[in-house]
Amino acid sequence: MFYKKIPSLLVPPLNFAMVTKGIYRSGFPNKKNFAFLKKLKLKSIMYLSPDEYFEENYQFMKENNIQFFQYKIEGNKEPFKEISFEDMSNALTQVLDTRNLPMLIHCNKGRHRVGCLIGCLRKLQNYSMNSIFDEYIRYAGPKLRISDQEFIEIFPVTIIKLNPKYLPESFLKFGKSHY
Repeated sequence: MFYKKIPSLLVPPLNFAMVTKGIYRSGFPNKKNFAFLKKLKLKSIMYLSPDEYFEENYQFMKENNIQFFQYKIEGNKEPFKEISFEDMSNALTQVLDTRNLPMLIHCNKGRHRVGCLIGCLRKLQNYSMNSIFDEYIRYAGPKLRISDQEFIEIFPVTIIKLNPKYLPESFLKFGKSHY
């Protein structure tokens, strides 16, 4: 009797999506997601959390020559925790550098911290605030945070340090006034 080998399933991480060419978002990837992530040929993974990273994820990155960035960003939680503009600007500088792409950006669930970063990225792309908030709500669902939406709205995109030499092509027309 002959059996066909069943191809391994490709399982994306929780809340996975392509943001734009070479930039992806998700919740925390686990071992079941590694085959899927390998297909993306990632150069970088960015983790937006103060929590420790798992050893098996470090091993996956090492085996696949993936660079790791961690910004120890706490979520915007009332009344005293909020993301700093400086941390967000520094993270966006890494995201908007072609030397780091393709890149996966994730936090624990792929909702709030990633939602804020993507909202600020969309703001740089001159998306309307309605479109930005619609995208944020799509991932945050009923757990949306008004403080995240306020953060996105007041974030000054002019503080992002962009290097025109390494700016992704899809951002060239949007970034000229910001570098």
